[in-house]
Amino acid sequence: MLGLSQEKLGDAVGLTFQQIQKYERGANRIGASRLFQLSRVLDVPVSFFFDDAPIAVDSKDKGRRANGDAAGTGGSQSGDPLVAQETADLVDAYYNITDLNLRKRVYDLTKAAGVAGQLSIGGAGTKGSRD
Repeated sequence: MLGLSQEKLGDAVGLTFQQIQKYERGANRIGASRLFQLSRVLDVPVSFFFDDAPIAVDSKDKGRRANGDAAGTGGSQSGDPLVAQETADLVDAYYNITDLNLRKRVYDLTKAAGVAGQLSIGGAGTKGSRD
């Protein structure tokens, strides 16, 4: 999604692209500090790496994900927002902003809008509306 090669990612975190490939294939486990480092380089929260985590099954919460969402919803009625075309378009548009100050301001604005949406009364009037 970011157009970042394994080699560039490896350079950013001090690894070879072969080591990155081993992480990607699951041949090597990723420690917490390395996961944190990768999240910083990719500008995503650490939780991003757990969005597709296996469903936790215990006697109390059968069919619930570790983050508390119902299985398969990802917190959204329409499915996982990370695989939506709208998300890919938004990410593309964001990374097409070449002015780093402007990109940071768009990022801050988006985060603030998300917080404001969560703080409104149950998000009333914000979900599902499109301009």
